[in-house]
Amino acid sequence: MRLLLALIALLAALGSPSGDIRAADRGAHAFAFTSIEGEPLPLERFAGRPLLVVNTASLCGYTYQYAALQRLWARYRDRGLVVLGVPSNDFGNQEPGTAQQIKTFCETNFDVDFPLTDKVSVRGPGSHPLFAWLRRELGEAVGPRWNFHKFLIGPDGRAVAAWPSRVEPDAPEITAAIERLLPPAGGAGARS
Repeated sequence: MRLLLALIALLAALGSPSGDIRAADRGAHAFAFTSIEGEPLPLERFAGRPLLVVNTASLCGYTYQYAALQRLWARYRDRGLVVLGVPSNDFGNQEPGTAQQIKTFCETNFDVDFPLTDKVSVRGPGSHPLFAWLRRELGEAVGPRWNFHKFLIGPDGRAVAAWPSRVEPDAPEITAAIERLLPPAGGAGARS
């Protein structure tokens, strides 16, 4: 069943042969994942909101960054930010677990309640279409080159910026970029 849902999400992301045209028109909102719970997770659900996409792994030296990602989510979600964790086993086999094991690990160790996807590939020819699109938009050099690479997508679905693993999720350059995409605190557009 999980494989069928992943296939449906992939087909929805690619669409018809005009999948690249859809992506050009809708940006990141043209793509979809399967959630870690096994449900469809179309990125169009987050249209109008900035999206910080991070490829994650449970056994990485950067795994501690889950805590800062959760803090970002808690700090900015009411203003519209979505943090999306995308587990991947592409780098050093550092995410070998099942979806349930990953979810339990994140909740137990870091109180993660931001959305997580099912495990996908984020590099190479078999990478999830969103990551292939991000490389086309921002340049091949952006990666990801390791776990906990961060991509910022604007409310309109366009790729805004990327940061490598060593840049902490709450680093000033990331929070400043997020702030520029959010409505003012307490102002119109704040979400409850």
